[in-house]
Amino acid sequence: MIQNGESVQQFWRQIYGPNRGYIEEQYELYKENSEAVEASLKEIFDTYGEPAWLEERENDTAAAPSQGFADVNMEKITSALKYVEAIRRYGHTEADIYPVGGYKGENTTYLDSSTYGLTDEDLKEIPAKWLWDKAPADVENGLDVINRLKKYYTGTMTFEYEHVNNHEEREWFIDFIESGNARVEPTDEERKNLLQRLVDVEGFESFLARTFVGQKRFSIEGLESMVPMIDEVINHAIQDNTKNVMMGMAHRGRLAVLANVLGKPYDKIFSEFNYTSDKELMPSEGSQAISYGWTDDVKYHYGGTKAYPSDKEAKTRITLAHNPSHLEFVNPVVEGFARAAQDERKEKGYPKRDENKAVALLIHGDAAFIGEGVVAETLNLSNLPGYNTGGSIHIIANNLLGYTTDREDGRSTRYASDLAKGFEIPIIRVNADDPISCISAVKIAWEYRKKFKKDFLIDLVGYRRHGHNEMDEPRTTQPTLYKEIDNHPPVAKLFADRLVERGTIKSGDYEKLQEEIYNKLHGIYSNMNEQKIGKPELPKMPKYLLNGLEKFETKVDLDVLKKLNQELLNRPEGFNAFKKTERILGRRAKMLDEGNIVDWGAGEALAFASILRDGIPIRITGQDTERGTFAHRHIVLRDVETNEKYSPMHGLSEAKASFDVRNSPLSEVAVLGFEYGYSVQSPNTLVIWEAQFGDFANVAQVVFDQFISSARAKWGEKSNMVLLLPHGYEGAGPEHSNARLERFLQGAAENNWIIANVTSSAQLFHILRRQAALRGRDEARPLVMMTPKSSMIRNPLMGATAKEFSEGKFMPLRQQPNFEPNREKATRLLIGSGKVMVNIEEEMSKSDENYDWLQIVRVEQLYPFPEKELKAELDKLPNVKEIVWVQEEPKNMGPWDFVSDYLRDLKKDDQTLSVISRPRRAAPAGGVPIFHKAAQSSIINQALTKN
Repeated sequence: MIQNGESVQQFWRQIYGPNRGYIEEQYELYKENSEAVEASLKEIFDTYGEPAWLEERENDTAAAPSQGFADVNMEKITSALKYVEAIRRYGHTEADIYPVGGYKGENTTYLDSSTYGLTDEDLKEIPAKWLWDKAPADVENGLDVINRLKKYYTGTMTFEYEHVNNHEEREWFIDFIESGNARVEPTDEERKNLLQRLVDVEGFESFLARTFVGQKRFSIEGLESMVPMIDEVINHAIQDNTKNVMMGMAHRGRLAVLANVLGKPYDKIFSEFNYTSDKELMPSEGSQAISYGWTDDVKYHYGGTKAYPSDKEAKTRITLAHNPSHLEFVNPVVEGFARAAQDERKEKGYPKRDENKAVALLIHGDAAFIGEGVVAETLNLSNLPGYNTGGSIHIIANNLLGYTTDREDGRSTRYASDLAKGFEIPIIRVNADDPISCISAVKIAWEYRKKFKKDFLIDLVGYRRHGHNEMDEPRTTQPTLYKEIDNHPPVAKLFADRLVERGTIKSGDYEKLQEEIYNKLHGIYSNMNEQKIGKPELPKMPKYLLNGLEKFETKVDLDVLKKLNQELLNRPEGFNAFKKTERILGRRAKMLDEGNIVDWGAGEALAFASILRDGIPIRITGQDTERGTFAHRHIVLRDVETNEKYSPMHGLSEAKASFDVRNSPLSEVAVLGFEYGYSVQSPNTLVIWEAQFGDFANVAQVVFDQFISSARAKWGEKSNMVLLLPHGYEGAGPEHSNARLERFLQGAAENNWIIANVTSSAQLFHILRRQAALRGRDEARPLVMMTPKSSMIRNPLMGATAKEFSEGKFMPLRQQPNFEPNREKATRLLIGSGKVMVNIEEEMSKSDENYDWLQIVRVEQLYPFPEKELKAELDKLPNVKEIVWVQEEPKNMGPWDFVSDYLRDLKKDDQTLSVISRPRRAAPAGGVPIFHKAAQSSIINQALTKN
């Protein structure tokens, strides 16, 4: 099989002088009869095709070797060339990358000379330049070539780049590695500093182990070199004036990173280990704490920030994201941080981006990197225009185990890093016991990112000295591995011994450094006070979240709306629009005139346009967001001749901020995590994520549960993002009906988010503008919105008049439109939310009954629940005997279980409370249209039938 072009070029470039003539003769024979040439040459021509120089006919400027072909057997030369290429490709299989354990998979013979029928004497007879065109002067023959390349590719740092198809990138790697520049050579002073860093990390973990026996800390021991690697990233960032290093990592080593990189005070960490029931271990006065929410979290979930070199002279800020126990789910969040830090949003159009403003640094677990799908989804974002961050640096903190699961049971690949190959991400694998190789790997990663603006992966291969969480006994499940670990010195000791051999430090210096860090930590711990805390008070939500949603004015003058609307219909000169789409959009030209209505899509467009006019940037993404899943938006148009894109939002004359609209990849969890991170990093941007169908949001349940709904309470992390989740029953089956509203309501507490199900374009307009007005304020919180689908999105009953935009505001509780209740006579109060209420309105319009026994209200904002407004309505209904909640969802889904508690509190003793819905179901919806219609009709008939 013919190799890819880069591999072919690379192979043929290694043949020089008289050998070219011989190869040309043999190739001519091969073309006439492939069996006429010897087997080794036939294999080369089968694999690499025609010699490259026959096409190029370039001048052969290479000096002819001192020996001619007659002195060396051609079969030996071709075998040696294969051997050289095998070292580059497969050197990693025999590299010294395992401090303990080793690889127990398939043994390879790629790097055995016998595999190629070669002896050392054979190799000595081949001039070095015949095999390696850039061989240094001290490399004289083929054996020297093999030994030198093995040194570069099979040491404590090894490389995989053959899966990278870009020729320039591959050549860059070969030059970097084979020039001898891959490994840095620190000065003696730098080596001493590196040893000090390792001792600090080791001493910190050792002190915690001795002082807080048996407590969970997810020790970094076995991977201590990770801290100097992070230091190296920060150093490069400072040198290149990169403003932000955005970092994500799971538990392993997190406390060590917080203490040694983020500067979290030791006494603050010690205080968090104190579990005395009636006393609290107090940090010293002035000890800065990481920002917390009011419900707190375990100590190894928190993040933090630190400015380098110092707060006064800050050039670079490192941010470690808060992370739950769902390990890799922080990855897209951090990528969102980085993109938000890179984007400039002050001008209309798409944001301008500067990749040098931020870099993402993601530290993965070996089992989680290959095992959790969110990793692949996040890697897929890396080169997409809406999500690219100019290259992220990935480090796998490889401790050879996933809790108690061996590699053989945890992955189907040889290496944990193999997933990255599918995305053509270069890989360095490095032994965690060689800290100089570790920081060398970071140097290569940084230089590669800087040049190619692409992701890079370092597989840091170490071990885990203790059990998964220090309370665990690993010798139960990995007895032989832990016999080896128990007898293996820590990296600081190994490095110190090498420095003693080198003469950089004296024997005993390592022990002195250990004593110094212990005395430092012990002194801090000893000076802490224990204070009686009495009966602990339960944490409370901040008062500013109790209210504050009603105070925002969201109306916009009619003249302004008309101007915005007209500009949304303008097109650049020469733009060839799709005529059918333009006819649809053209209907909006007079929608603000008296007697007309503004439909859902137009109401949304006016909301966006007016928000941009207010100087508030917008970012909106989703799988089909540019057009809209239900073809209602058309916020990005295509020129039918050139295929170029144009967004009418970019043509607004008074827009004072960027409008970033992107179709996302087919991903929920990674894209939603990314948008959440963007909203946290850029709190003044209105960030919107739209699900293709609301049902699909459940794929991202971890992001909802661990970040969007609870991060404020746990970590003090604030987001103002909007979630648009199409929801409504149309007989389209379980995956296209129900956004699982009940799950969002179940997670609603402490005013953590707003949940709405609005039924008019004006309501949409005002709630989006209110959400934009909340940006950056203490009252800010996410908005979860059920939105209409095809049966409702163009329904005239979902429209609104111009007056509702220019004079109204958002109504959490709304009177049923086109219905005048008789409050004195009403005996039933019918309450519901969303599409079913529009269906009821439609049915009532067909009926001759006056419904004077009925009052109907719509709950447009389910959380915070409009309890005050509903009570005021009930007080106006002296004869109501029954309060009925109506919903199209099954009884065990939808809002019923949530709203019933509020309704029970509001009803009087002589009033009954009931629900009209589909019966309890296992699946959220059916998919047979006739059954759907029958069930929907039954619900509406019950709601409108007097008992």
